[in-house]
Amino acid sequence: PGDRDTARGTQLLAALDYLTGRSPVRDRIDPNRTAVIGHSMGGGGALSAASRRPSLKTAIGLAPAVFSTDMRTMRVPTLLMAGQNDGTVTPSYVKNFYDRIPGSTEKAYLELTGAGHGFPSWTPNSVMMRKVIPWFKIFVDNDARYSQFLCPLMDWTGIRAYQSTCPLLPGGPTPTHTR
Repeated sequence: PGDRDTARGTQLLAALDYLTGRSPVRDRIDPNRTAVIGHSMGGGGALSAASRRPSLKTAIGLAPAVFSTDMRTMRVPTLLMAGQNDGTVTPSYVKNFYDRIPGSTEKAYLELTGAGHGFPSWTPNSVMMRKVIPWFKIFVDNDARYSQFLCPLMDWTGIRAYQSTCPLLPGGPTPTHTR
């Protein structure tokens, strides 16, 4: 529980290295299609890992506690999510890190309506998953068909705020869409 974001990022990278290099299932894992996701300090860890390993396909921070990562150097497509009522990692805190990611990096910011800090543990959290799954499909699988679920965002159910670099395809962003 005392690990900070950098330590969590190191642990995520060590887990990926183990899975792709030494684990019994390594022959079933494509080492060229890896990504990280985490919540709170683990979300900060996912961003830390992505800043240190630009070969990752994407990073997702769910209410990410970021203390050590300079988001201005982020090159990995990044999705950041915040909860409207999160008093631990506030939406403005998360949005500030989104704004620091360069415009040349694919990115999205989502704020969930009425959500507190524990939103990733809601059972089920269909609002979150309806955004996370297309994000992974776009960037890990390079599947452009899933962009339609995020660009433009058509289903605002449970979403208070959204901003992205549509069309959300590897190769660079175009003008930002905001609501």
